[in-house]
Amino acid sequence: MSAFALYRLPYEDHFTIVEQTDGEPVSLSSCAELNGQSGFVVAPFHLTEKEPLLLIRADRVETVEMGTKSPMGPISLISPIEPISSPKSSPQALRAAYHIDFANYHAHLLSGDFKKIVLARSATIEATPRNVIDLFRDACQRYPRMFIGLVSVPKCGTWLAATPEILLSNNGSQWQTMALAGTMKLEGDDLNGEGENVMWSTKNIQEQRYVATYITECLEQFTTDFNEYGPYTTRAGNLVHLRSDFTFSLPDDEHLGDVLRTLHPTPAVCGLPKRQTFDFILHNEHSPRRYYSGFMGPLLLQTSTQLPNPSGRGLPSTHLYVSLRCMEIFSDGYQLYAGGGLLNDSAEEQEWQETEAKMETMRNLIIH
Repeated sequence: MSAFALYRLPYEDHFTIVEQTDGEPVSLSSCAELNGQSGFVVAPFHLTEKEPLLLIRADRVETVEMGTKSPMGPISLISPIEPISSPKSSPQALRAAYHIDFANYHAHLLSGDFKKIVLARSATIEATPRNVIDLFRDACQRYPRMFIGLVSVPKCGTWLAATPEILLSNNGSQWQTMALAGTMKLEGDDLNGEGENVMWSTKNIQEQRYVATYITECLEQFTTDFNEYGPYTTRAGNLVHLRSDFTFSLPDDEHLGDVLRTLHPTPAVCGLPKRQTFDFILHNEHSPRRYYSGFMGPLLLQTSTQLPNPSGRGLPSTHLYVSLRCMEIFSDGYQLYAGGGLLNDSAEEQEWQETEAKMETMRNLIIH
């Protein structure tokens, strides 16, 4: 098998297999190169020759009910060509690195260089990995509200994500994106609800508004026909976030790559000003992000689950999600990733605990 992806959309009772049966997926150097393309997309936070945007060709697309046995059979793990730089760092070393990064990032917030910046980190769990299909199915069962994606490509490795954040999605001719920021952990009786009793801090409200304003400015470059709904509280696993939904129309779907180039990366995973914080992250963050905080999903993919159009064919489906709450799967363990948005009033220990809470999404699948 050359490359494959499995994905389950939020609340659906089936998942979709996308398989490229021969050859390497196309490597692209820019989101704009997705104009006019279709397939399953896997994009890194920062596009490079070593970590390109990958487009899995849909030689086979199959929909499988969640209760049935997967037709794919056993799938061997595909390890990345080169391992990440420090996959075996001790917890003490990782905590020390985060302390250095936080102090560095926070100093630039206090000086007014940045309005917001996202600090990410990773953690290693050494273990004999579970079967990847079992991990995927467990994620689908545990996290019905999220997009679940499993991707395995020789160029990028094997990744599993359970993410709540839409980057670009369509429902017929209507398009959607969202501003998702601010995080709180649900505990006690609040776990029985959807976070309706959560009281948001000024820091979280401000962080979410930064992202929503950015999304508005991006959409204004492509359309005047858009609407914003929110912000409101939305649940993802045992966490809740502040979310605003944007719906909009586009003249056609031939320039989705240009829309993605403008949106990605959003301030929800990068910061503001976007270019300055993006460059700062690349040069200062201890843990390389690789495909964490990139995006993945089907792009204009023909699937049998879509309502037929007058010609009798299924409508092309786009559901691209930001790759949050994700992990890379190796032959001897897992590398988990998480991040959090920092403002000038952020506190280090609180931000560290937020990343711990986010990593629980994947950790719960491994330690069960």
